[in-house]
Amino acid sequence: MRDIITVPLAEDALIIACDNSGAIGMKEQDLVHVPYETVAYYSFRVAVMECIAAGGQPISVVLQNFCGNEPWKELVRGIEKGVNELGLQDVFITGSTESNFSMLQSAVGLLVVGRKVLDKKTELLFSDHLKLAIIGLPLVGNEVIAQHDQIVPLCVFQKINNLKDVMVWPVGSKGILSELNQIFVNKRFAADRISSDVDLLKSSGPATCGIVVFSEDQDENIRSIAGRFFHSIELVF
Repeated sequence: MRDIITVPLAEDALIIACDNSGAIGMKEQDLVHVPYETVAYYSFRVAVMECIAAGGQPISVVLQNFCGNEPWKELVRGIEKGVNELGLQDVFITGSTESNFSMLQSAVGLLVVGRKVLDKKTELLFSDHLKLAIIGLPLVGNEVIAQHDQIVPLCVFQKINNLKDVMVWPVGSKGILSELNQIFVNKRFAADRISSDVDLLKSSGPATCGIVVFSEDQDENIRSIAGRFFHSIELVF
C-alpha cells in the first residue's frame, strides 16, 4: 500500500502523505552534507508524489524541523521550489522547530495534505494488456546530487499521472521490485522474470524514479512526456 492516509469527507477526501530524513544536512556529524534547501526539496518530493499519485491536489505542507532555528527559511525555500515546479497555487506551509535542544545530526519530518479531486485507481488487477515502465533512475545518498539529471522531474511525474488510464507509483528506499509487488493485488514478480536496464533492487532514496502502469494506447504519450527519463520493463514468461 502507499504511504498515505485517505480521510473521507462529506463530498471528497483528504490525502495525507509523509516523509522524513535523518543525518542529511549541514551538521558536522551528518552522513550526507547538502544544503537544507536540498533536504526539504527532496523530502517534499517524496510526500507530494505520493499525494499526487493517490489523486490528491496538494493544499498544505507541515514541516517538522529538528535542525535548529537558523535553517528554517532555507527549508521553506526547498518546499517552495517543489511547489513552484508543480505550478501549484495556494499551498500553505506551516510547522515547528525543536529549539530547546540541539541535535548532533540533522532531522526533518514533512507532511503533505491534499484534497482528492481525481478518481485515480489505487489498486489494479494485473493483465497482459498492461505495460510497465520506469521514469527516472533509482538513486540514493550522494548519487542524488551527482546524478541529479537522471531524476524524474516533478512536472513530468505530474503530467503522466494526469493521463487517462495511467497509474504512477513513486519508488522509495525498498526499490522497484518491492514497489511492483505492492501495485497489483493478484500478481507477484520475481527479479529473474523482469527485463530492464534499471536496477530493480536498488534504493530510489527520495523517490528519484517512479513506476508507470498504462495501456497500450498511452504508450506514445508517456514516451513523449518522459523523454530520456523513460525506461521500459519487459516481463519474461
